[in-house]
Amino acid sequence: MMLRMALRPHDQFQPAKGPVVCVVMDGVGIGAGDATDAVSLAHTPTLDWLARHSATGSLAAHGTAVGMPSDGDMGNSEVGHNALGAGRVFDQGAKLVANAVESGSLFEGAVWREAVARVKGSGEPLHFLGLLSDGNVHSHIDHLFAMLERAATEGVVSCRVHALLDGRDVPARSALEYAEALESKLAALSVSGRDYRVASGGGRMSITMDRYQADWAMVERGWKLHVEGKGRTFESLSGAIRALYDESDKGDQDLEGFVIAEAGTPVGPIRDGAAVILFNFRGDRAIEISTAFEAEAFDKFDRGPRPDVLYAGMMQYDGDEHVPARFLVEPPSIDETMGELLAGSGKRQLAISETQKFGHVTYFWNGNRSGAFDDNLETYVEIPSDRVPFEQRPWMKAAEITDALITQLREGSYDFARVNYANGDMVGHTGHLDASRIAVEVVDLCLARLLPVVKSLGGVLVVTADHGNADQMVERGKDGRPRARTSHSLNPVPLHVYDAARPGLALDSDALVGANLGNVAATCLELMGLTPPPDYERSVLARP
Repeated sequence: MMLRMALRPHDQFQPAKGPVVCVVMDGVGIGAGDATDAVSLAHTPTLDWLARHSATGSLAAHGTAVGMPSDGDMGNSEVGHNALGAGRVFDQGAKLVANAVESGSLFEGAVWREAVARVKGSGEPLHFLGLLSDGNVHSHIDHLFAMLERAATEGVVSCRVHALLDGRDVPARSALEYAEALESKLAALSVSGRDYRVASGGGRMSITMDRYQADWAMVERGWKLHVEGKGRTFESLSGAIRALYDESDKGDQDLEGFVIAEAGTPVGPIRDGAAVILFNFRGDRAIEISTAFEAEAFDKFDRGPRPDVLYAGMMQYDGDEHVPARFLVEPPSIDETMGELLAGSGKRQLAISETQKFGHVTYFWNGNRSGAFDDNLETYVEIPSDRVPFEQRPWMKAAEITDALITQLREGSYDFARVNYANGDMVGHTGHLDASRIAVEVVDLCLARLLPVVKSLGGVLVVTADHGNADQMVERGKDGRPRARTSHSLNPVPLHVYDAARPGLALDSDALVGANLGNVAATCLELMGLTPPPDYERSVLARP
């Protein structure tokens, strides 16, 4: 990849003596300050101190401000880190796919036509695998319905759906709503000789949707269900969900996997001659199952005889590794990210997080690009995550991240460092209010350790978040009753900029009007004494 010309020195801002350290408190937004807000309930003396003694403001982190289709759409870690790293806001997967469905371009592309031709020639089903909800973070049920309807109009006789249950970007036990809508849709399409059915399913945090190779056993469990048709059997998707609800108090995301069978025979294992479309548009939790379908050499688990299928993703989830090879919608083309420009300018960079968010401060931050721009200038540190329910260990690996971060800062002579603390998001998704409060307190404690180190090095601490989550832990259901909220919030996120060497540093109130996560990159570049590119969202620093 050709690197852009080095960034010019800034004509007003002198570079900080030490590193500019950008902390992303994942899932820590600015809530209502009430009994549902784990952030405000938490004991956060460091964040409170920063609010009083640093340049402070807030940023939009959801909806059209970060490239989502509407302002009713939550932000998420992918789009948040894309904006943070790119310095600009690009139309994201949800919007790109919605536009492709609405315009019909998705169905006019070569991959859709190949998939339809494949199953019409073989007689095998067209399989759809993906997250069944309208959360619009990884997928949207409307995209699935549009493809099912189009398949029917194009003469596809048999379709099978492998439904991954959400309960994470939507209410914790809302799967029946989506299951019943899907079953109604499939029944309506199963006329004139067509046979459209659900074939398998299970919770997204139990099967299939692992990321960053944290737990390949999840993918293996999904493979056995979707491909081999091996697992606990039920007669219907809604019947499976009801039975699993009766057996435990687990939310949808953690429900065990299952197979739909008729007279004891699975209705939809994936066999030679089939076509498989993964209808998730977000990449991090789609790469591993895509690799399992496509890779010739594979040692993560025993796939058995790999079926000869045409496999396609809704989008290409990894453009560098070309995973998957076939896809329906072109992903956003994000160029000239902050990381690339700093590498081209000879600046040393550090990125660090635990496994659950490691790809966010590397892959997503770098514009959906794997690997470093310059191995001689960049250091990426991954702290292995625990494999336990997050509400049981809300501290996660924050202490270990901070240990490694402080060591690297003291020894590494970095110009810029970025770190993600996953606690507010990963624990917030469990719906446990008390655990989420502890998670926020853990992050605050780590900031208390980090702040004096950055100060001693003559650096600048920039603290923000990629979206809200722990700041809204309760919502009201359709019946008006309160229930645990497991999804992201629509709240803004904080921005604190602390530079002990510049006590008069302030944020520009005009620049903060309408500011979003894309403004952070230019802000950090100016703190480094560099002139941001003209097409970046403007810095929010007041002129010196």
